[in-house]
Amino acid sequence: MGVNLTDLIEPEEIKFQDLNDKVIAIDAMNALYQFLSIIRQRDGTPLKDSSGNITSHLSGLFYRNINLLEQNVRPVYVFDGSMPDMKEKETSQRRKKRDEALEEWKKLKEDGKISEAYSKATQSSRLTSEMVQQSKELLEAMGLPYVEAPSEGEAQAAYMASEGSVYAVGSQDWDCMLFGADVMVRNLTSRKTRKTSSGTRKKISTEKIELEKVLGQLDISREQLIWLGMLVGTDFNEGVKGIGPKTGLKLVKQYDELGKLMDDEKVDWRSENSPEKILDFFMNPPVKNTDFEFSSPEPEKIKQILVEDHDFSEDRVESKVKDLEKAMEARQRGLGSFI
Repeated sequence: MGVNLTDLIEPEEIKFQDLNDKVIAIDAMNALYQFLSIIRQRDGTPLKDSSGNITSHLSGLFYRNINLLEQNVRPVYVFDGSMPDMKEKETSQRRKKRDEALEEWKKLKEDGKISEAYSKATQSSRLTSEMVQQSKELLEAMGLPYVEAPSEGEAQAAYMASEGSVYAVGSQDWDCMLFGADVMVRNLTSRKTRKTSSGTRKKISTEKIELEKVLGQLDISREQLIWLGMLVGTDFNEGVKGIGPKTGLKLVKQYDELGKLMDDEKVDWRSENSPEKILDFFMNPPVKNTDFEFSSPEPEKIKQILVEDHDFSEDRVESKVKDLEKAMEARQRGLGSFI
């Protein structure tokens, strides 16, 4: 979710070789929601074990991370901490929309409208605290580090990128740019296509976005970028009606103070959160210094989580665990600091 600046920014297409030996701080919630959204059956039903528990998030984490490690990309996951008070209304509205999408999906599936059902199913994904805990346990078993943010995971990941403990933030959302991430990587996958919410497939490529280049391209400051985000809509406010990215950009370039922008007749601000409060949060979010390290995988623990607890194929898991161990050992031999 969050701000959408796709229409304004042209990312740099990169290859996995460009990320060789790079540590990427992955926005964990963004990644898990992505797995829950796209790892589904043809009618939109998520992957489940024999007890009916959803396992799409575990499948995505397991296979995606092994692929990243084989490409010599080193992921560290960043999880959300306490939710900011001003995010509660937006979160509640999104929860309501997911519930509505869930009911529509069930009805469309009953009616045999499979493609339409899939579209609604992807909009109904719900990430539970149990899924988050399962994800952390699997990451630990795989030897991959994770960080728990004081507040917003995107803010923490952006801080880690800006202070140099990681190369970039891995996310599909643009919010990390507003939080000051120097470098952002989107579509962190070797796949060449991705299934859309309608069930069709579109071409994708791994993309790099650099904050300095974005600000230069748009000819605005980072503070103005945040103003633009607020006009379009962030996790803390709905966008201003009638203002999209292009109109918003024209507006913010006309003013040198937030107050003057908000006084413009085109800006009908209706959020309960003040623009000043949102700006301050993006500029000064709660973050912390972190230490993290990679460790050796625990095959038996991985097998317990995936095979014994959630009915994954034992043969396939064992095969991929060998790939995981090989990738980790290769990094250890070539890079003394990796493990």
